[in-house]
Amino acid sequence: MPTGVHLRDVRRQLFRAAERILLRDGANALTSRAVTAEADVAKGVLHRYFADFDDFLAELVRERIARLRDQAVLLRAAAGTRTVAENVAAALTELFDPVSLALVSLVFFRDEVRARLRRPGDGLPILAEARTMLADYLTAERELGRIAADADADSLALPLIGGGHLLFAGRRGTLPDERELTRIVETVLADVLQRKLL
Repeated sequence: MPTGVHLRDVRRQLFRAAERILLRDGANALTSRAVTAEADVAKGVLHRYFADFDDFLAELVRERIARLRDQAVLLRAAAGTRTVAENVAAALTELFDPVSLALVSLVFFRDEVRARLRRPGDGLPILAEARTMLADYLTAERELGRIAADADADSLALPLIGGGHLLFAGRRGTLPDERELTRIVETVLADVLQRKLL
């Protein structure tokens, strides 16, 4: 490996390699050797920057969570535009990309990674942050009067995340039918969308 490569560049290179493996071969193929081979770096490089492989995986998930926070800012800014259902469906489509889905599975099945990421009272990492993202967006829409004034944004976010996850999970390389996703979103939001008109 060339000298003078910044820590950030090596980390990014390793993270992108891990994402390619997740996309191509799934979470079961993700090993430290596979990552370093995919990144085209020496085997010891990963352990030079991370305490162990679970530390690497936890950081990979944290990076995805940081991207989700960026998405949350954009979604909240979209309040008042298009329809509420369109905004939610678009957010779910972006949220449940193949890498995020693979990372959710990885966190679910790797106890040590989940333990390193968990904060008291939180749910499964990535999905918990996604729930917060949707709840914040729905709160903004409630403040704009586009959903019922008594809508419980946090409770609405839960079935949207659960339904979206079930719809997207297990599809290698294909997206669910857009109409099916829209139907799920509209069903969950039907009451609060109708009652805002009353």
